[in-house]
Amino acid sequence: MYNVTVARTLNAPLDAVWESWADFGNVAVWHPLVAHSKLLGDPAEAVQVGSRRQCDLADGKNWVREEIVEMQQDRRIGIKLYEGTMPLKTALATVAFGTPDAARTRVHLSMDFEPKFGLLGRLMAPMIKRQFKRMFAEILATNERHVSGASDGANDKPVAAPAVDGQLLAGR
Repeated sequence: MYNVTVARTLNAPLDAVWESWADFGNVAVWHPLVAHSKLLGDPAEAVQVGSRRQCDLADGKNWVREEIVEMQQDRRIGIKLYEGTMPLKTALATVAFGTPDAARTRVHLSMDFEPKFGLLGRLMAPMIKRQFKRMFAEILATNERHVSGASDGANDKPVAAPAVDGQLLAGR
């Protein structure tokens, strides 16, 4: 299992940052690698542990399905990748929130993952980690622009699409 962690202090209050992550079905509004997202199941149900979504990635051909496996209001959210076209056998992302002061939020985005492709995947893991680290930094920067009002998400440009064996890597 491999881990990537990135942290950033966002110039936005906790309630706005939390809401952007907890609006689970609408992550495409601000996520730079997601072109379209939707909740799976009954959209009228409250987002909670067990909620699932599908994210269609910006490259137009890859997708992932994810499930909330942990949710502590204003503190942390755990998201498991359970299906998709990514070169990952398993992936669990955790987003933790802290408040250095009322106007800012510290966000830690961490992911434990295991690549597909056996030995080849293990050999590629250091490169995958570097790509994820860069993507996570861009995800947090885009999230900050969205929650601080600097962007509505519509004009955000996706980061360059890192690929392994022609498959786009996603941030979860």
